[in-house]
Amino acid sequence: MIMVTVDQNKCDGCATCSNVCPQAVFKIENGKADPVNMSECINCLTCVENCPQQAITVQEM
Repeated sequence: MIMVTVDQNKCDGCATCSNVCPQAVFKIENGKADPVNMSECINCLTCVENCPQQAITVQEM
């Protein structure tokens, strides 16, 4: 299982993560990224590498 977390204090809602994620894990809700489809994550780390705010953490559980 993969756990995707977004630090809501760092996230500015730029939507980069939702734009680059090949699995559509993220949705922008209330101006912040929310990993609504976490079960679809393939651990490619594209979101982590592209987040300008360094707000995303992906880890295997």
